[in-house]
Amino acid sequence: MSAPTVTSVTAASPAARAGLAVGDELLSIDGHEPRDVIDFQRLADGDDIDVVIRRAGAALPRRVRVGKAAGEPLGVEVSSAVFDRIRTCDNHCAFCFIYQLPKGMRRSLYLKDDDYRLSFLYGNFTTLTRFTELDAERILTERLSPLFVSIHTTDPELRAHMLRNPKGATSLRWLEVLLDGGIEVHGQVVVCPGVNDGAALETTMAGILDRFPALASVGVVPLGLSRFSTESEMRPHTPDEAAAVLDTVTAWQRVSRRALGRRLVFASDEYYLMAGRALPPDSHYEGYPQHENGIGMARAFTRAFLRPTGEGPGGVRHGFFAAVDAAPAEGYRAPRLAGGPAGAPRPAGADDRPVCILTGAFGAQVLGPLVAGHPRTDVEVRAVVNDYFGGTIGVAGLLTGADLGRATATIPEGVRCLVPDACLNEGRFLDGSTLADLPRPVEVVPSDGASLRRALDGMSFRPGCAS
Repeated sequence: MSAPTVTSVTAASPAARAGLAVGDELLSIDGHEPRDVIDFQRLADGDDIDVVIRRAGAALPRRVRVGKAAGEPLGVEVSSAVFDRIRTCDNHCAFCFIYQLPKGMRRSLYLKDDDYRLSFLYGNFTTLTRFTELDAERILTERLSPLFVSIHTTDPELRAHMLRNPKGATSLRWLEVLLDGGIEVHGQVVVCPGVNDGAALETTMAGILDRFPALASVGVVPLGLSRFSTESEMRPHTPDEAAAVLDTVTAWQRVSRRALGRRLVFASDEYYLMAGRALPPDSHYEGYPQHENGIGMARAFTRAFLRPTGEGPGGVRHGFFAAVDAAPAEGYRAPRLAGGPAGAPRPAGADDRPVCILTGAFGAQVLGPLVAGHPRTDVEVRAVVNDYFGGTIGVAGLLTGADLGRATATIPEGVRCLVPDACLNEGRFLDGSTLADLPRPVEVVPSDGASLRRALDGMSFRPGCAS
């Protein structure tokens, strides 16, 4: 197990007063070796703690007494979320996006985890196939919630087939344990055409309502297929198949509302776009519990664009790639752009230059009607073709620097180019490139409707830090 390394120390904090410094390894806190940032924050929450550190160049570790009040922040951030080994996934799902990544990307992106701690910290979905009694005991004792669980199907044989792991047939028993223990859990069903749709999806909906009615929410999402997929069984949804999934979800929402008083299950925005159907109203999403899973994101964006002074959606924020990069202890969330909040507005006069909004194919379907209704007539919404991943990938969050570079190279000088912060993580695109690698400057705008509305109304945003 590697010790957490201090990456920053807050001025005038207990850690700063005690002399802790960037680069120090925290070997123990009050005699306990933290396994992860969850342990770290729990141990560091006490008053007057003893920390054993190893400092670069020092011959031996040394003990540091940190005077602080209980609950007072220690004032340090550490280098990672997990200090022992991340629990990797032993499934081999044909629809797994990790298997569909091209070679040459950042090494961290190829990490395939099935670790309940990353589910708690980042909202990653876990299949529970590597879950143990000790894991359940810790979650129930420390009340680690919410968690996110991949269900896919409640048919044991089909689940084992989809996960390509015999443990998939039985691992949902742990979901019952967690729910019986009062843990908030959100589920997910990735629908693969010809595999777990149709009658199989009906069976899954019935099984969820029968066995797991205490789930906080269930998201039904389509598989994402890149051009690098080698699985012959996997194929995109047709519009009719997308419509059939929506019909199934809608029918089971009615059943759930009668049985539980809430919808429980929700279809992703992509299904509405693929089927050519209108998005449901704001009230349909019941607080947007899976907003960051692409469920209700388009409706929330539209609402915020039309009413930029209103409150944003609720729900639990999480991101697909966030967990495999550096994780500061505070808030458990790495910033999308190094050097400050993504797209933080700077004081500026109104900017009346023409605007080109660069987004993915799905985003363009949502933004087009909104921009058409805006008073400005010099705004273009450009759907950037995702040549890097290809296939059915049309979400803005998977746009790369290479694709954006080709798109921005054709935009005339004097036009403001706006790109969503969702395609950046700590200042880098998924292909490893940065803002500095683009052929022209762009403005990075937070991925919410209110921020885009402010940008169109003339507010400038920082280009972001490309380091």
